[in-house]
Amino acid sequence: MKPGNLTRIITILAILFFYLPIIVVVVFSFNSSKSPEWTGFSLKWYYQLFTSSGYIWRTFLNSMIVGVSSSIVSVVLGTLGAISMYLGSKKFRQVMWTTTYIPFTIPDIIIGVSLLIFFTTLNVRLSLFTIFIAHVTFSMPYTMMIVLTRLHDFDKSIIEAAYDLGATKSVALRKVIVPVAMPGIIAAFFMAFTLSIDDFVITFFVAGPSSTTLPLQIFSMVRFGISPVINAISTLLLLGTIFMSVALRRYVRYII
Repeated sequence: MKPGNLTRIITILAILFFYLPIIVVVVFSFNSSKSPEWTGFSLKWYYQLFTSSGYIWRTFLNSMIVGVSSSIVSVVLGTLGAISMYLGSKKFRQVMWTTTYIPFTIPDIIIGVSLLIFFTTLNVRLSLFTIFIAHVTFSMPYTMMIVLTRLHDFDKSIIEAAYDLGATKSVALRKVIVPVAMPGIIAAFFMAFTLSIDDFVITFFVAGPSSTTLPLQIFSMVRFGISPVINAISTLLLLGTIFMSVALRRYVRYII
């Protein structure tokens, strides 16, 4: 067998291994029974999800509140940090790069335990606010790196030209740097939002009794057996993710 054919076969098998469980979840969200065997097409699990699963929608709302708010804050802080690294000295960039890269190598469970100890030491009540702080903490390095990658394709001489034409630093930031970095900023927001709404480990440690998010709710439901309602939720989340990905790709293509 040629090496090229072997590589294709391995690639196809890897893709099947990754996507086949997702396809199974989507298919069985339309199964008419709870059994792991296909018994007929039905939408009753979606009907049950939208009519008698108020607690699920409350946790979904919590996830959306934390996801949107933490993504906005992490993008703002990450963008400012990326601009500082881009315009700063070489030594400053090295220090910031090392500091920003460290969170990528720390396991989530250590971050979760550390934040729990931190909040407990300060006598901060565990709630949606502590989840918000935690999500900003682990999302900001990602947003900073994404925006910085976008800025690396930007010619600094344009900023110097803006200064020569009389622009102040704030004007150059608003009129030159931010518009150029906007595709990276939008991509960073969606990345932070995806990380936030999908996070379980860190959220598990910093969530209070009345601040359950959707991943925590799904985990508590799975402990008592996999309900087809979970398949319906997963399918809707998958469709939402695909929609956001397509919208982001079209937006970035349009703005570039």
